[in-house]
Amino acid sequence: MTTKELTIQIKKKNSFLCIGLDVDLNKIPQHLLKLEDPIFEFNKAIIDATHHLCVAYKPNIAFYEAYGIKGWQALEKTIKYINKNHPEIFTIADAKRGDIGNTSTMYAKAFFADLEFDSITIAPYMGKDSVEPFLAFKNKHTILLALTSNQGAFDFQTKQVEGKELYKQVLETSKTYTNSENLMYVVGATKAEYFTEIRKIIPNSFLLVPGVGAQGGNLQDVCKYGMSENVGLLINSSRGIIYASNNKDFAEAAANNAKDLQQEMETILNK
Repeated sequence: MTTKELTIQIKKKNSFLCIGLDVDLNKIPQHLLKLEDPIFEFNKAIIDATHHLCVAYKPNIAFYEAYGIKGWQALEKTIKYINKNHPEIFTIADAKRGDIGNTSTMYAKAFFADLEFDSITIAPYMGKDSVEPFLAFKNKHTILLALTSNQGAFDFQTKQVEGKELYKQVLETSKTYTNSENLMYVVGATKAEYFTEIRKIIPNSFLLVPGVGAQGGNLQDVCKYGMSENVGLLINSSRGIIYASNNKDFAEAAANNAKDLQQEMETILNK
């Protein structure tokens, strides 16, 4: 999927909502545990209830790997279900990979060629040759961790290196990579005051923004400082939507919470 196609969906749905599919068997409704594949059945119900309200889904890969082969099979079924039934929706493998070149190539094949995700999150610490193998795939997107929403982000990301914060150096250097037009970036919503500086470096790139809702990020602030001419934002909400209820009405409750966010986004887009 191209960013142009993604932007069309944003305008069509009046939404730039990304829903995180982070399935924890300890949190999903108990009646689903009796089914053969509770992870997939949970995801399917969430997708059926919310696909018209969002433009992206983001499975966090750790939540599938933790359940071994059954978890991986549920992930595969989930992505195939989205691609078959809602091909207009942007899919993000939240895998946070990052390794030497030939290993990165294999990771890229796994998520882009085999599972057919549209994008993947990448840790940039190992530099150019660990990122460019992902960028080599046509119409696929690499989402670099730039400035994250966790407390430990201050350990390295905001440290001054030769008079400039490290996250800014990551942004500037990444623009020199081959096929850098396929880059997107993770910027945490709890760092809203940083968006102005980030937009000076990457004015038009898409930003994947976690941290709205459960982690305390403010949607209005993120949009005020982070929105670009083509919107350029994917606002992720995971727990606040998918765990809105742990009863049999979980999908309906998820849709209600997703609708609340979508309507807030629609108001912002129509200002």
